[in-house]
Amino acid sequence: MKHFIQMMIGFIPALHLYLVMTKFIPIFPLGIVAYPGEKLNLHIFEPRYKELITECYAQKKPFGIPTVLKKDIGELGVSMLVTEMVQVYANGEMDIRAEGISVFRILEIVQNIPDKLFAGAIVNYPANQLRKSIVLLQQVLQLLRQLHLLLNVSKDFKKPDEELGSYDLAHHAGLALEEEYELLGLLHESQRLEYLKRHLVKTIPIIAGTENLKEKIRLNGHFRELKGFNFDL
Repeated sequence: MKHFIQMMIGFIPALHLYLVMTKFIPIFPLGIVAYPGEKLNLHIFEPRYKELITECYAQKKPFGIPTVLKKDIGELGVSMLVTEMVQVYANGEMDIRAEGISVFRILEIVQNIPDKLFAGAIVNYPANQLRKSIVLLQQVLQLLRQLHLLLNVSKDFKKPDEELGSYDLAHHAGLALEEEYELLGLLHESQRLEYLKRHLVKTIPIIAGTENLKEKIRLNGHFRELKGFNFDL
């Protein structure tokens, strides 16, 4: 009996932590990867998501953007908070700004919510290590700027270099959607920066070779409008 009581005493904090880390949130599945800290401009036009955004904004509660891959909802996503309702049109469509908060993992999708058009999910929030290596960050930034120079593009990250992290850089490294999703699943900043470094080391020579080929040939002669996942299919 004493052993059982000790076991239960140890179990209660774990149960409490599980309940704290497990939440129900409305979801807006999209064919993009959002990251914590990312600021998104979205045009909302589908009835179910107009309802979702209106409710979340009024109640100051988050919603989730899980990534749709190959016509299926991935288990990972990012919780978002509507920071500004920029414009509401006569037909109820709206332009909004939202900011990423935390990575979540879907435990169960709840398609039918009473009196709601939108769906939701029971999710948990895995621990996410944000501490970074400044040396590794500098290596990634050097490679990233080399890539941008080859592509003749200029990026202003609006932060000092030492304040940047993998989530600030990922969309600017030329990753495919599947690769951005893989990076979302890495829950240590050092892993994410290493992932970006390996990608850039592999990509830059390919881009440089393409530019050389182009040169040889020359010598020889707003708000994003995104359609949400259709649960009715």
